[in-house]
Amino acid sequence: MILSDKEIKRLFWVRKTLLEMLRDRGYSVGDSEINITKDQFIQKFGENMNRAALTILVSKLDSSDQIYVLFPKEATIGPSELKDMAKNAKSDNVFRAILVIHGKLTPKGQRYLNDTSSPVHLEVFKESELLVNIMEHALVPEHQVLTTEEKKDLLEKYTVKETQLPRIQVTDPVARYYGLKRGQVVKILRASETAGRYITYRYVV
Repeated sequence: MILSDKEIKRLFWVRKTLLEMLRDRGYSVGDSEINITKDQFIQKFGENMNRAALTILVSKLDSSDQIYVLFPKEATIGPSELKDMAKNAKSDNVFRAILVIHGKLTPKGQRYLNDTSSPVHLEVFKESELLVNIMEHALVPEHQVLTTEEKKDLLEKYTVKETQLPRIQVTDPVARYYGLKRGQVVKILRASETAGRYITYRYVV
């Protein structure tokens, strides 16, 4: 299906936010890719572009871990579509994927996403959620995801259990932006008039 000018403009901004999100997650994404203009975007993918052509595959900066970003052409996504996407990703030895949908996810599709037994971790975003980068909002503080070792050092330093830390829901927009999983800890840095920077930690539940 050929996309309208309005859809192309929309996908231009969605893709830009996605690339920024992937970079913030530690994937190898260059400024030249993020900062392309709308005209360059159309030139790269064609005036008769389709969603499948927008697929992104990138690797982590510090490892061989890869992630797919897929733009399904179907407006309604259910478990069968999700299973097919997970199967295709696994066959490419990719075990994480972001699906950007322009329609809706069915209740059965949502239940499939919540099934942690799948070898491929799937995330679903609506296009409308990616038109702007929430991390660029003035009221959203800087977030840093702790590594396993950093989390261990933090808990030992303050002699606390992870469950004693303040919590952040895995469904929180910032948690979704960083692709956080339950059990991870995120460091939050806020500006402070007295201390310069005020640091807190959140445990993902």
